[in-house]
Amino acid sequence: MSTGATDARPMQVRVADDIRMKIETGTYRPGDQLPTLDDLAGDHLVSLAVARKAIDLLKQQGLVITVQGKGTFVRKRPSARRHGIDRYAKSRWKAGQAILTAEAEAQGHSAGQVLRELAETPAPAVVAERFKIPIGTPVWVRRRTTLVDDRPNQLADSYFELGVAKGTQIQEENTGPGGSFARLEEAGYELDEITEEWSVRMPTGPESVALRLPAGTPVVDLTRTTFDVTGRPVEVMLAVIAGDMVQMSYRFKIPS
Repeated sequence: MSTGATDARPMQVRVADDIRMKIETGTYRPGDQLPTLDDLAGDHLVSLAVARKAIDLLKQQGLVITVQGKGTFVRKRPSARRHGIDRYAKSRWKAGQAILTAEAEAQGHSAGQVLRELAETPAPAVVAERFKIPIGTPVWVRRRTTLVDDRPNQLADSYFELGVAKGTQIQEENTGPGGSFARLEEAGYELDEITEEWSVRMPTGPESVALRLPAGTPVVDLTRTTFDVTGRPVEVMLAVIAGDMVQMSYRFKIPS
């Protein structure tokens, strides 16, 4: 740790910076347990209070987590990637594969989902805007929690206009092979384009519980709009994704 007289950083910041450097250089690897607060204080010649504040800073930066009764550990990096373009390949869901399951299994993970609600509901503002309908217009929603390796990774709510969902398995618990995308195509909506809008924030209390988030873990808000070949939006999905379980990967041609 730097102790030069010209170093104006507060002591807890210096300790946190030193630990972060060791994480970045691989001295402490993902999953490794850090020294105890007593040991950190002794190693850096600081008080126990300063060592605790340094660990709190590292938690806020998303670098470490503390497990009650066990200690503080370097946060593991996401091991499952979300391939933003390839994951929507028609060859997958037309072959009867669920998008999440196919992507997870290709990377050696298991995936599943728990259905939370099937219902007619007033369209929230973000959904109404994308469907170009008045706020509060009745729409159909499928709310589910998806899991990767038995841990919840996202809360995903998919909305459909009533005329689109009516009479299809989208309104049933089991959407059948290929999921909602396959049912939309069967209903005559040939899917053609998807937009994804991402933003990052800290979670609400209920989101932290539902996604089993370690303290200091952010979430990613995803708004996905799916269009058919006529340019009509036929599905809007609002998802809240655990920040420590998502690693986005995109490969695409550079536009001229």
